[in-house]
Amino acid sequence: MLKPKKGLSKREMKEDKLVTSYFKTRTWIEANRRLVSYIVAVPVILLAVFWFVENNRRQSNERATTDLAKVFSLYDQGQYQLAIDGIPQENIRGLQSIVDDYGSTHSGEMAKLYLADSYFNLHQYAKALKYFQGVDLGDKLLSSSALAGEAACYEAQGNHEDAANLYEQAASKYMTALEAPNDLFKAASNFSLAGNKNKAADMLHRIKKEFPTSTYARDIDRYLAEFGCLAG
Repeated sequence: MLKPKKGLSKREMKEDKLVTSYFKTRTWIEANRRLVSYIVAVPVILLAVFWFVENNRRQSNERATTDLAKVFSLYDQGQYQLAIDGIPQENIRGLQSIVDDYGSTHSGEMAKLYLADSYFNLHQYAKALKYFQGVDLGDKLLSSSALAGEAACYEAQGNHEDAANLYEQAASKYMTALEAPNDLFKAASNFSLAGNKNKAADMLHRIKKEFPTSTYARDIDRYLAEFGCLAG
């Protein structure tokens, strides 16, 4: 007499499901070989591209750093045209060349700031403004310096309203006791020249409140009177 067939155990059922899933997956892969190859290849390609870009950026930044170190003494000595052009016969690359080739690196951004300031000191305000506006605003210190540079260009051109707004932005971007009071004072001065006495007073009161130990804060009443603002 035949014995009734014993039911599958839980383990056997689990193994059966695994086998079934394996063959289904294998069948799908065989039918979609090109798609699978694409799915596998894309991350590998993207990883390779990322590595190449990052490695190239690192090397570019190192070259920019080296070149900037060589030309910085010319800028620091106030030889702005030489700093812009460099001295090729002495293997000193100019700021313009550094920015053109490595402007997207961190050291290239620093070079851009020095290039803009060099043009500003040569009274070439349109060029200075172009490079101040091109500085990457991701870094707070660079951003604040660039905004103040833009403001200085507008101030030199007699556009006091834009200058005042940019000085205020520069102060708010990087609130240090060293630079912010100076930017706020320049903002107050330009607001006053633009005819906005209330805004000028606001800037001066900010100095007194936020930077009470600064030189400007000690003479705040005199500046309020000088700028034609109402004290209070």
